[in-house]
Amino acid sequence: MSQAEFEKAAEEVKHLKTKPADDEMLFIYSRYKQATVGDINTERPGMLDLKGKAKWDAWNELKGTSREDAMKAYVNKVEELKKKYGM
Repeated sequence: MSQAEFEKAAEEVKHLKTKPADDEMLFIYSRYKQATVGDINTERPGMLDLKGKAKWDAWNELKGTSREDAMKAYVNKVEELKKKYGM
């Protein structure tokens, strides 16, 4: 998986015809963060920040996942979303 393929997928996901479902968004968000930042490095948001907590939890589940594996999962999911929602 090349950096260029990952960056292309990151750009393409912004141009889907329909916004993906919340669970799909969390999947791509968490893989993107794991691929670009690595293991989570922030405190869990407070109890009133439901969206922030969901994003944090999704990213935290990937702790220990390699950058390469996160990039592959991200690109594969974007390809799946392109077929499902169109560009």
